[in-house]
Amino acid sequence: MDINVLDIKGQETGRKVTLNENIFGIEPNDHVLYLDVKQYLADQRQGTAKSKERSEHKGSTRKLGRQKGGGGARRGDINSPVLVGGGRVFGPTPRDYSFKLNKKVKVLARKSALAYKAQESSIIVVEDFNFDAPKTKEFINIAKNLKVDSKKVLLVLPEAQNNVYLSARNLKKTQVTTAAQVNTYGILNADVLVVTENSLKTIDEILTK
Repeated sequence: MDINVLDIKGQETGRKVTLNENIFGIEPNDHVLYLDVKQYLADQRQGTAKSKERSEHKGSTRKLGRQKGGGGARRGDINSPVLVGGGRVFGPTPRDYSFKLNKKVKVLARKSALAYKAQESSIIVVEDFNFDAPKTKEFINIAKNLKVDSKKVLLVLPEAQNNVYLSARNLKKTQVTTAAQVNTYGILNADVLVVTENSLKTIDEILTK
């Protein structure tokens, strides 16, 4: 698949790039997409939820009522889960939600996500650019020139460019990442993938090792 390369004014440069069929032309695998997205979201969880169990509450250990004959549930001390203000049964405790995925699964997931974007014609290739200083207005103008200012955009750069990142940081619908750090969730979450020329080369190198 050939795509025209645009400049930051949204005009065609006269050059074309060919998307790697081994990445952008594969049959997407929905199950590995699910697994990779699930792992990404699990890694974002803090896992700090905590409630007090019976043994962690302060209170007398005196048995409040008779074992039998009271007409209600058996209860012991005032920390019993049966009573209001008592401990919680099987409440949440701090835990790590992350889990392992094989490298080949994660690579296939990224390929599948990119293949979906290619099928949807949601990939825009622009020539490499940088800013001399952080300028959000300038970044907004580029988005308008590319006609993506109203969409959720993932901009993929070949390497970290702090001025570009700072220019887009306050834009709610825009995310900036590098080709080495692009992930399945970020690709699928965006409406449009804006990729620079050198980023495509880096993606090819990483996903076709």
